Amino acid sequence: MNRRDFLKAASVVGLGSALNLGSDWLLPQVEASALEMVVAKGPSPMALVEAAIKEFGGMGRFISRGDVVVVKPNIGWDRTPEQAANTNPEVVAAIVKLCFEAGAKKVKVFDRTVNAPRRCYVQSGIEPAVKPLGAEVHYMDDKKYKEVPLKGEALKSWPLYTDVLEADKVINVPIAKHHSLSKLTLAMKNWMGVMGGSRRHIHQRLDESLVDLSRVLKPTLTVLDAIRILTANGPQGGSLEDVKRLDTIVVGTDQVAVDAYGATLFGMKGSDLGFVRIAAQQGLGKMDLSRVNIKKINI
Repeated sequence: MNRRDFLKAASVVGLGSALNLGSDWLLPQVEASALEMVVAKGPSPMALVEAAIKEFGGMGRFISRGDVVVVKPNIGWDRTPEQAANTNPEVVAAIVKLCFEAGAKKVKVFDRTVNAPRRCYVQSGIEPAVKPLGAEVHYMDDKKYKEVPLKGEALKSWPLYTDVLEADKVINVPIAKHHSLSKLTLAMKNWMGVMGGSRRHIHQRLDESLVDLSRVLKPTLTVLDAIRILTANGPQGGSLEDVKRLDTIVVGTDQVAVDAYGATLFGMKGSDLGFVRIAAQQGLGKMDLSRVNIKKINI
């Protein structure tokens, strides 16, 4: 820091102290282009998404006019939004809306469900939330999977959904919740929803398999829904006693860092999750949150 910058910083500190603005006000402001994550808290899911993405410079930074965009939520379970097994429909709707406003030609929303697709799409609230906005909502077609070389530690290849592979941009929109095998379901775990074949076969080496998928499936943006989190009996839950309301959205450009932050919502560290630890070791993203440019906002 040169003398001019030092004096400028000193005057800012003095002003902050005089106005009693608190230490957060004195933190260096991160330029939108340097931001890697925004954590937004507040009562309105749609407002949180809009505010968080605005901090990055707006959706136009990520989506170009004419893009075909896949928005990939978790719609796996025949559960209502209050049960926190699927991505919050208002979060998904806000992303779809912003994509169209940025000039997207098409926005596709889908997931490979565990329960009956028709019930999952309606019960989750996602289909009725995004169809009126113009999103294409369809059940995944068994004929549209393509064998993709992964060359991973656990998965050498696997059939993946072609709509994801061929999209101009992909936005991953998982919900943060407990999982009996991987401890938590977050961003990297959400890629299981674009896998064909018998997914239960990856459970023997689940952490490594998730990392193998994440080496190929790299989202333009990750939006972690923590409006409500499922703290136990995941991934499908069912009891409202297992649901905790956090009114939080985590938006990031590094899916490993988003998952590392997601772990903290459950009183854990990123290193407590095998898939986060392995992904960081392989250079797929940052697990050490002290090295991530994060901005926190309240709406």
